[in-house]
Amino acid sequence: MGLAAEMEEKLRAAFAPELLEIEDESERHRGHAGYREGGESHFRVRMRAAALADLGRVERHRAIHQALGPALIGRLHALALDVDGPSVG
Repeated sequence: MGLAAEMEEKLRAAFAPELLEIEDESERHRGHAGYREGGESHFRVRMRAAALADLGRVERHRAIHQALGPALIGRLHALALDVDGPSVG
């Protein structure tokens, strides 16, 4: 199972998001620190979940890191987060 699939499984279990997009942006970082051939070094997560609605930005990021766990986080070079409560409208 790849890192994106592992992240998706853990985030869905922890937050039951209404929106979850995980993008491997590794190729955009070719030649930069942390890049690994084959990707899976740089990710962007976009997520909207009711469980995050009452949390501040730092708390949301901490919750994501906790849900993913130190073993998975340790396998990433970079993780960009765009996370919030449920979409309005």
